[in-house]
Amino acid sequence: MRRHRPPLVTVADARAALWSLTATAAGLGVAIVLVSGVRVASPWDVLLVALVVGLGDALLRAPLRRLARAGGAVVALVLGLAAQVLVVGAALTFLPGVTSGSWADVLAVLLVAGVVMACGHWVVGARDNAYVVGDLLRRARRRAGLPRRAAVGEAGTDDAGADGSADGGSDDRPPGVLVVLLDGVARPTLEHALEAGLVPTMERWLGSGSHRLESWWARVPCTTPASTLGLLHGTTDAVPAFRWWSRRLGRLVVTNRPADAAEVERSASDGRGLLADGGVAVSTMFSGDAPTSLLVMSRATEGLGPGQLFVRFFASPFVLVRALVGTVGEALKEVYQGWQQVVRGVRPRVPRRGWYPVLRAVTNVLLRDLNTSLVAEQLVRGAPVVCVDLVDYDEIAHHAGPLRPESLRALEGLDRVVGLWEEIARGAPRRYRTVVVSDHGQSLGATFEQVVGRSLSDEVHRLMALPAPARGEHPDGEAWGPANTALHALRKDGDGAGRLLVGPDRDTRRSSLPEVEVIGSGNLGMVWFCREPRRLSAADVAVRWPALVPGLLESPAVGCVVVHGAQGPVARGRLGSHDLATGRVTGRDPLAAYGSRARADLLRVAGLEDAGDLVVVSAVGPMGRVHAFEGLVGSHGGLGGAQSEALLLHPADLVVPDDEREDVDGARVLVGAEAVHRRLVAWLAGLGLRERT
Repeated sequence: MRRHRPPLVTVADARAALWSLTATAAGLGVAIVLVSGVRVASPWDVLLVALVVGLGDALLRAPLRRLARAGGAVVALVLGLAAQVLVVGAALTFLPGVTSGSWADVLAVLLVAGVVMACGHWVVGARDNAYVVGDLLRRARRRAGLPRRAAVGEAGTDDAGADGSADGGSDDRPPGVLVVLLDGVARPTLEHALEAGLVPTMERWLGSGSHRLESWWARVPCTTPASTLGLLHGTTDAVPAFRWWSRRLGRLVVTNRPADAAEVERSASDGRGLLADGGVAVSTMFSGDAPTSLLVMSRATEGLGPGQLFVRFFASPFVLVRALVGTVGEALKEVYQGWQQVVRGVRPRVPRRGWYPVLRAVTNVLLRDLNTSLVAEQLVRGAPVVCVDLVDYDEIAHHAGPLRPESLRALEGLDRVVGLWEEIARGAPRRYRTVVVSDHGQSLGATFEQVVGRSLSDEVHRLMALPAPARGEHPDGEAWGPANTALHALRKDGDGAGRLLVGPDRDTRRSSLPEVEVIGSGNLGMVWFCREPRRLSAADVAVRWPALVPGLLESPAVGCVVVHGAQGPVARGRLGSHDLATGRVTGRDPLAAYGSRARADLLRVAGLEDAGDLVVVSAVGPMGRVHAFEGLVGSHGGLGGAQSEALLLHPADLVVPDDEREDVDGARVLVGAEAVHRRLVAWLAGLGLRERT
């Protein structure tokens, strides 16, 4: 049965407009008092200014979209900011009873009003970012026939729309799917958040029976580029680590560089990725072959995406300013929380200084607000499949620890965002089902350097009798990913990282390569002997650097080193070895502490084309603690702890057949991002969202 056509304007709409007008007037009023160059004759004039600002936004939105369509996101940003300044400037200059001295005063009013409104938003307890998509929320509520303050479904009722439906079985809208990637969230971590009451939206889904929560096994390397490539394109063979040395290219490949991400995607894509049939990718590392890509790393050299889709965020009065204010507040909060860890003597911990507070702030406020707006608009437009990657938790957990309070609080914020999208989906043209999936988990532990006193790179160089490498902070780590996407997209060009080492001078140039490259991906380390045209065997390494492998195995922070023997890869430990091809164990099994998947995972990763000559996995303690080969207290990439136990939260009517699962430590789960990709594609096909090929 069809739903009744909603009225064009409801009482809830009028109430929302009045509240918005009041909030804007309050912000402008305080700003006018504080900015000496602006004067008003009476408080009613402030209300008139606020009304003009709101009307200006409504009238300019459509022409700004048309202009930004041709110019891209950068044009949308410039036009949006210019429109805000012009509207506020016109109101302060031409309205009767209002005077302003200069455009500097206009800018000051705009900034101060944004600060006041952001602070007021925080004081009254509205700490989510619903204001970013306020107009879309009102439209969605009106279409769904809901009062403005209606809850997003009542606990324990399946009709409430946990899958995006407003009226249960009578909904005749075509289906759609929203795939939310929660970067770095292990299933046990989500269960902690559920018990703590931090994720009420997802708790309601599980309590009502509308969704089911299960694990899937993120194979080594359980890193964002590997898992995301697998989830979106169905293969992980091109990614042996977070960063790696390519003999074919003669350089490091870093997937946080757009040119490299694009090259990896080209090697993996068959044109039929998860989002191929009209889908939209938002803030993901790879596109999934989506026709529309917004803030996608592998497409960053082409720009941020269609400009008209960014107008709402950049042009809405005070939205961008409030997001910037929140960004500054988040940076200060990070400084305070890092200081508190030191004061309380929390261990293990790592320094939380340098660029990290700024990166956390940009990722967890500014980019989250932008993502919220972009996804919401795609839902309202009726995109068949939307996939978004939310990295907030992962960024904090790396530096604070996977289960530390500030990390779990990030999940609270992400749950609110998912709740906003759910509410918007209730009035969308499609009945959206929401699937929440993570790319991996995280494991806690002191770093390799904290245990040994040297970094893994320094230790390898020492054992090879080479000078220690120069050290420095480079924007190649995982935390830089979202920022790199935006910066490279604004430049609209790569960084020259795609150079190939080919041609007649290849041999002469080989001597200019580093003798060894050591890269840590969490507690997975890899060592490449860069000047060698082929991968070296264990015997070759023993002859050239006899102290290297034995020295690594003597380290208390190393659990095993995978070398290449005559018959294939072998995992060596201090007291024994494990032939990965045959399963034969000599002495004490070095893989015993890593679980039932260790042999299969290490055999696979050691056989990848670009895998290191040596593959190092840190020791794992009885509590599942590992030792990252990076400066991170929460890590992922190798084996041990919860890092491999990713989560899959899906609607109950989208079933995972048991014959697709494998046994892992006594549980039946999907194994590998490829398996999850195949299941997601099967669900889309079952809903009629995949074209037949």
